[in-house]
Amino acid sequence: MSTRLILATRNQHKVAELRAILTEAGLDVELVGADAYPEIPDVPETGVTFAENALLKAHALARATGLPAVADDSGLCVDVLNGAPGIFSARWSGKHGDDLANLNLLLAQLSDIAEPHRGAHFFCAAALALPDGTERVVEGRLLGTLRTAPAGDGGFGYDPILQPLGESRTCAEMTADEKNAISHRGQAFRALAPVVKDLIG
Repeated sequence: MSTRLILATRNQHKVAELRAILTEAGLDVELVGADAYPEIPDVPETGVTFAENALLKAHALARATGLPAVADDSGLCVDVLNGAPGIFSARWSGKHGDDLANLNLLLAQLSDIAEPHRGAHFFCAAALALPDGTERVVEGRLLGTLRTAPAGDGGFGYDPILQPLGESRTCAEMTADEKNAISHRGQAFRALAPVVKDLIG
């Protein structure tokens, strides 16, 4: 019988992405999203690092459901801003989840930064927590540079301005499959597969 594993998200694309990675790794787990437990409220992200936020969400779900839980937290880290927006990526402009306002504010802040200094990366911390308190955190990074204007209409968030190293396109100009193959979350989820295998089989 397969073990049920819960992913702290209501985003079905994210559930499908992790499910595919676990299946690829030969793991017999039944992965469900947080919407399988609508009675459990969303966990506030009060940590000061990506890892803390991921662990907060994973532990809360593991406690509430009695099941192993996975959570991730990710964002954009800009070199000349000392890693900001970082954990504030989704609310950089002040309002949570306003992608366009966040993107426009960041471009304005970097308007006088020359191309050689526009290095940035997407970062993802993924955490696995068991009901007994056991925890593991893995990381993924997608290195790149920031364009001066958005390009492409795929993806979300800062995808239209991050151009991965070795690429001539932004993340928003790639297909979903191309992006998933190199993405920070894809890397973190792939690093998580052996951890899931090790801890819950």
